[in-house]
Amino acid sequence: MLRTIAAFERIGEENAFAVLARANALAAQGRDIINLGIGQPDFRTPDHIVEAAVKALRDGHHGYTPTQGIPPLREAIAADLHRRFGVTVSPAEVMVLPGGKPVMFMAILMFGEPGADILYPDPGFPIYRSMIEYTGARPIPVPVREVNGFAFSAEETLKLITPQTRLLIVNSPANPTGGVTPKAEVDKLVAGLARHPDVCVMSDEIYDQLVYDGERHVCLLSYPEIRDRLILLNGWSKTYAMTGWRLGYAVWPGKLYDYARKLAVNLHSCVNASAQYAGLAALTGPQDAVTAMAAEFDRRRQVVVEGLNRLAGVSCATPKGAFYAFPNIKRTGWQAKPLANALLDDAGVAVIGGPDFGILGEGYLRLSYANSTENIVKALDRMGAFLASRKAA
Repeated sequence: MLRTIAAFERIGEENAFAVLARANALAAQGRDIINLGIGQPDFRTPDHIVEAAVKALRDGHHGYTPTQGIPPLREAIAADLHRRFGVTVSPAEVMVLPGGKPVMFMAILMFGEPGADILYPDPGFPIYRSMIEYTGARPIPVPVREVNGFAFSAEETLKLITPQTRLLIVNSPANPTGGVTPKAEVDKLVAGLARHPDVCVMSDEIYDQLVYDGERHVCLLSYPEIRDRLILLNGWSKTYAMTGWRLGYAVWPGKLYDYARKLAVNLHSCVNASAQYAGLAALTGPQDAVTAMAAEFDRRRQVVVEGLNRLAGVSCATPKGAFYAFPNIKRTGWQAKPLANALLDDAGVAVIGGPDFGILGEGYLRLSYANSTENIVKALDRMGAFLASRKAA
């Protein structure tokens, strides 16, 4: 009998990938499936980025790179953050990683242990809670409420901090809700954190260039008073349609940088060279594709919200960022997970049930509008027909 550690019994997963697998299996059987479940842009990676990776391979960049990332890329990240937010970041604070999840993994490992509390958004990205539970720390959900436009409440967040709190995770623009927390609320949070100098903050800003309706992203690096305990997570997947390249980065404060470097050495050694040169081209090359993709997501957002609000028993707040809608389905009489399953099996529409993102996700679905307008309209028609013909299970 193999004896593994008990922590593996606590580890969760990201159900979007399970739904993707089910959708693909049904499609392989000849079913017409529209996938609004996975958070993946349907655009190709811009050509100049792809060509940079090809050139890197042809130029012989086939070996190990520095664990922290190639120096030109780390310099470009620091320059990009300065250009967009006016913040000064040293390349020596920047680490290139194989996606954004390793940042979550490392940060939670650094602070999570039995007896410690880690605060995370609920509804929120499921890997936060999964990794907290793996470490044995106590997961403390920070409510993200529809009444607040799915922005976090600084007051509510600060009230949850105790002497046991080690780490606070924040995410804006947010997955799964599309909520964007306004600057005034972030200001209140940072001011309140002055009373809790031992609490580290991990800010997941992977959707920072996908904001709408005149909203502006608030980068937590802009607050010098928390820079010595702030971990910034960002990357290329969503902004540049590079999900499969597995390329992300973090800005680490103080000794946490060397802890992260050692974890990287033990885990993955380094990020593959060609992807790093692609990331360099993305940051230093033309940004037209970023602007065009964001504009197209905005158009789709309006189609999704309008369509969802026409469905019987459904209401949908307008998301201000990312590429997700989080409609309220409580008046349909359905529980969220059974409805999501039935929509896939019987209507050919893949969506994610809100409880996959936390306790407060019950009564909601997550739809990704990172799909074509044509497919979105077809999916909404199918959902409407299903809800009109089927009573809650």
